[in-house]
Amino acid sequence: MKMKLLLISALLGFVFHVGAKTDSNPCISANAKTCGECIQIGSQCVWCKDPDFKPSRCDDIESMAKAGCTADGVENPRGAVTIDKNKPVTNRKIDGGQNLRPDEITQIQPQKVTLNLRSGEAQKFTLKFKRAEDYPIDLYFLMDLSHSMLSNLENVKNLGTELAKEMKDITKDLHIGFGSFLEKLVMPYILMTPKYLKNPCFPNDCTAPFSYKNVLSLTDNHALFTQEVSKQKTSGNLDAPEAGFDAIMQAAVCKDVIGWRNVTRLLVFSTDAGFHLAGDGKLGGIVRPNDGKCHLDNNMYTMSNYFDYPTISQLVDTLSGNNIQTIFAVTEQIRDIYQELSALIPKSAVGTLSTSSSNVIQLIIDAYNSLSSEVILENSKLPDGVSISYISHCKNGVSGTGDNGRKCSNISIGDEVLFDIEITAKGCPSKGKSETIKIKPLGFSEEVEILLNFICECECHKDGIKNSPDCSEGQGTLECGVCRCNEGRLGRLCECSQDEVLADDLDANCRMHNGTEVCSNNGECVCGTCECKKRDNPEERYSGMFCECDNFSCDRSNNKLCGGHGRCECKKCICDANYTGSACDCPLDTSTCLASTNEICNGRGKCECGVCKCDENYEGPTCEICPTCPRICTERKDCVECKHFGTGSKQKTCDEDCKSFSIKKVKTKEDLPPPNINHCKERDVDDCWIFFTSSSEKDGSIQVYVAENRECPSGPDIIPIVAGVVAGIVLIGLALLLIWKLLMVIHDRREFDKFEKEKNNAKWDTGENPIYKSAVTTVVNPRYEGK
Repeated sequence: MKMKLLLISALLGFVFHVGAKTDSNPCISANAKTCGECIQIGSQCVWCKDPDFKPSRCDDIESMAKAGCTADGVENPRGAVTIDKNKPVTNRKIDGGQNLRPDEITQIQPQKVTLNLRSGEAQKFTLKFKRAEDYPIDLYFLMDLSHSMLSNLENVKNLGTELAKEMKDITKDLHIGFGSFLEKLVMPYILMTPKYLKNPCFPNDCTAPFSYKNVLSLTDNHALFTQEVSKQKTSGNLDAPEAGFDAIMQAAVCKDVIGWRNVTRLLVFSTDAGFHLAGDGKLGGIVRPNDGKCHLDNNMYTMSNYFDYPTISQLVDTLSGNNIQTIFAVTEQIRDIYQELSALIPKSAVGTLSTSSSNVIQLIIDAYNSLSSEVILENSKLPDGVSISYISHCKNGVSGTGDNGRKCSNISIGDEVLFDIEITAKGCPSKGKSETIKIKPLGFSEEVEILLNFICECECHKDGIKNSPDCSEGQGTLECGVCRCNEGRLGRLCECSQDEVLADDLDANCRMHNGTEVCSNNGECVCGTCECKKRDNPEERYSGMFCECDNFSCDRSNNKLCGGHGRCECKKCICDANYTGSACDCPLDTSTCLASTNEICNGRGKCECGVCKCDENYEGPTCEICPTCPRICTERKDCVECKHFGTGSKQKTCDEDCKSFSIKKVKTKEDLPPPNINHCKERDVDDCWIFFTSSSEKDGSIQVYVAENRECPSGPDIIPIVAGVVAGIVLIGLALLLIWKLLMVIHDRREFDKFEKEKNNAKWDTGENPIYKSAVTTVVNPRYEGK
């Protein structure tokens, strides 16, 4: 059994492999006509230049050898990597006594590489980077001189000499410069009154407003820095944001004026305010976009009223293109704003200003160490069809791919890191012309120059025979075994002239209907006739006047074309005798549908494709089962009862009426067979439930499985019933008494309350009784005078 399964699995795997190979072979499906077209499909495709080679000339190397192409006839050019300049990285100590010029220090290796690229074939090389010790630094301090920065200006005045002392462990070659900025000299940024333009901080002493000026170009005279910065005064403007972007742009692009060397370049941008963006200049009537060019005249920016502020993307490109790393030294209140700006500018950092000069120096040193500890590679724009990928190998065995493959972090001076760089071309970029790209670490001036040569033609292209007699008597060049036609000629052998018929007419002759593809997209129109594509499987082919037919796209059954019972012609199955259906998977033979009664499907269905399609309520191979028919159980109950239990209405005639029944006993109803036959539950003469299953066999007998255990109703238990009734009567009586007592209490309380209310409201009459006569009579003597 296991062996059988293994054989079936192997067969299916082979079939799927062949099918997948047929559908996924781009060398053949691309229908390349020349060797150049073939090798541009992918690195797996090779060309056979043998003159008499008949199969497809473009295929993979293995198939080409099997097809009979000679080893010398295979054209398979490969790419290569050549290191043209490979100067080792510099190894020296800061106290080693070596005095090297910046151009003598090497931090990246190799410096120049040539790649020969074939389509789909990646070429790799390894780039080494090592931070050199005592590498020169140019630091340009760009400061906002609005009046609110007065205290910070005082801290910067002694920055030159102190910074050089603090950075002596990093570099001994420090050039430092200073520039300042304020705002565009137009309303509403600056109040344009003569008094304000002369002293915008009146009554305090301020300098006249300006946009940007270069106070001191980069110099190694640190005392001169202190001297020049000490002369500076603050100024004033109306709005809070400043023209810092104008200043950054001019400081970056005016390389000769500022004095940038080809070394590490740092720009320290110090302010306590926000910045104006591109578009803000419209408020002052300035609508021309910033041109990104140098406009310093006598160290002053002269075009601030002519050009708008730069965009952030302009600053990013300019700073990156000039290898300038930016340090934003800002106050705590605006730190969050510049933190978001720094996230958009590669190789930039943000620090917080305080009131001491030592804070400024420490801020610069910390920011420099943070920026220089991370190496990020970037490449120039790639030609169309060229891709590049990086894999980094950093300190402590840490590697990265994707975007992380471009960078390494926590790099100290003297550390060495590696990057594996892979470049791939697709097709023939730049029409075969060589291209040059560059890779460099952000913030560093050194770079790797890479020359890309694209392999777009085979070697046999050079050996072509012009005007070969094999190409219709000189109508083309015999190149790599095929004809490359001269201008105006068409066809495999250049046998057709474009002058004889218009190209549109040629295509029309190769279309089945208007709107359809030329040669059904399965061939090429040559001189008005379709030449169908070849398949890598020689048994599969396109055919027809318009290549509209094939012998492999018909319906399949059981993973077989036309079910193995027909042939595929023009995408339709032509079935063998006794078979029908779109995939020839429906046999017309009805013998498999005959029941034991020699009826087709027991008269309860139709035979379709050799299988019974049963009527409603019937099932089974020949529709012999009716699981939902209740009369079956009723009809068979009496025979089951008499055969197994010896009871029931057929007890006396059981042997005669139930002779076709075959009884098998099981213990309980749970032991009955699964429900692919009739399950029954019926009451017997003792009012008990009996359980059985039955099925009709092909020989006409009825197979019955009966559960020995019946489910009979048990008699009533008198004592619990009587006790329950008595308890119920008592409980009901108690409940009635409680209800009566509750009602009486409520009634008595209501009557008492009524009495008390009437008593309180009663009013008694206090007058004399009119019929009352007192028992005392008083008589007065009229002559009595009271004497």
